[in-house]
Amino acid sequence: LASEKIEDPEIVHGLASHSKKGEDFTLLKTECQRALGDGFTTFSVFGLFDGHNGSAAAIYTKENLLNNVLSAIPADLNRDEWIAALPRALVAGFVKTDKDFQQKAKTSGTTVTFVILEGWVVTVASVGDSCCIFESAEGGIYHLSADHRLECNEEERHRITASGGEVGRLNAGGGAEIGPLRCWPGGLCLSRSIGDMDVGEFIVPVPYVKQVKLSTAGGRMIISSDGVWDALTAEEALDCCRGMPPDAAAAQIVKEAVKPKGLRDDTTCIVVDILPQEKPAALPQPKKPVKGMLKAMFRKKNSGSSSQDKDYMEPDVVEELFEEGSAWLSERLDTKYPLCNMFKLFMCAVCQLEMKPGEGISIHVGTSNPVKLRPWDGPFLCSSCNEKKEAMEGKRPSGSND
Repeated sequence: LASEKIEDPEIVHGLASHSKKGEDFTLLKTECQRALGDGFTTFSVFGLFDGHNGSAAAIYTKENLLNNVLSAIPADLNRDEWIAALPRALVAGFVKTDKDFQQKAKTSGTTVTFVILEGWVVTVASVGDSCCIFESAEGGIYHLSADHRLECNEEERHRITASGGEVGRLNAGGGAEIGPLRCWPGGLCLSRSIGDMDVGEFIVPVPYVKQVKLSTAGGRMIISSDGVWDALTAEEALDCCRGMPPDAAAAQIVKEAVKPKGLRDDTTCIVVDILPQEKPAALPQPKKPVKGMLKAMFRKKNSGSSSQDKDYMEPDVVEELFEEGSAWLSERLDTKYPLCNMFKLFMCAVCQLEMKPGEGISIHVGTSNPVKLRPWDGPFLCSSCNEKKEAMEGKRPSGSND
């Protein structure tokens, strides 16, 4: 089957942005190399960073997140192992970026939607309310990111109040409450971000991660800040630019988003077409987009299948390989796939600091779930990253230990 393997897709992308505050930043990198000098192991990265309370966090994250993610992936992995390691490495990279930035004592924060495209596998990690959607060539629409606005995420509201934060609206006096739900102290309306050291560490940088294997027919991905999604549904965004190349499509989506009420916020859109090699650059227009085919269309990964079966030869529905949104590092840095032996025993799972035997603190310490491993089992954190973990879980007062 090796000679028949489907070629990697062609990636064509476009970007458009209307700036109001100058706090949206993007990272568009194709042909990134997993192994230096090896042109065959390339991947693409698309990142959107929507800053608030200044642009420092967005700029810092744009400049450092990718390196922090890659440094958390063990060396000498083959392609399949590298892809399987990505969800855990993304969690480590997000937390390390947040921890390093907060040490700079800057108070700004940023949402992050971070997409790594390796062959036909897309891995998306997100905190905040900038969203990523994908429409397959067959017409199914998939949401690849989570919305961490407190207003619409009940699970996150419970997590914050359980960790010691308060959730409520602005008090306008006389008992009147206005605006969206916010977390106090600080008044942030998001439950997850990078930065935001002034709003309590239960606003966590732990990303929701979804990894999917695309059909070999390809499709179109849209990554946009909330300036787009506050005005357009996924279907409206896709419909308004159908048949256009990515540059024109991104510009059209931004134009449609700001049309109803004018430019009220930084509004940024990245469009990525993922195409079979023999197809032209612009996606053909499907006969009719299929409505309402969201998460239910994912085909779950068959744990018994191997890369040698012929599933990957046939254009199929999008296949979900991994999805996890928990805010707990003990769950996110654990390994449910056979990668545990590839991670060094005496290295911090977040910041990659080398530790002497006995110095590391197991991520399982303090977990009450009997299904979990014993507390002397790894992965391990250094003392600094363990303090960060405990702060995020509400086990120590935020800000009591920098």
